[in-house]
Amino acid sequence: QVQLVESGGGLVQAGGSLRLSCAASGFTFRGATMGWFRQAPGKEREFVAAISRPPSLTAYSDSVKGRFTISRDNEKKTVSLQMNSLKPEDTALYYCAADTTSTLRIAKMSYNYHTWGLGTQVTVSS
Repeated sequence: QVQLVESGGGLVQAGGSLRLSCAASGFTFRGATMGWFRQAPGKEREFVAAISRPPSLTAYSDSVKGRFTISRDNEKKTVSLQMNSLKPEDTALYYCAADTTSTLRIAKMSYNYHTWGLGTQVTVSS
């Protein structure tokens, strides 16, 4: 069964940090692009960051670049998102997603990702 399970969300003050993790199972993790998306109430789901299959190319949205870092562990089959200098605008439900097309071109549109976790809530207070 293809599955993604996120963890690590929570409540943090502005300027603080959180590390999100996503555990994958049921597909060839090493060959997949793994992404993080987020959705705030009343807004569309937006791309946050993604990391390709090896050589692990990365991409970030302009709003998080320099603050967030995505990484993967192909042995543990996990992908993480280290979030630093958090802002209230980062408040959202964060989703982990997988794209198994084995491309080195990182997709930023949600429809390119076939598997999604249920999300983990990140709330940043002022």
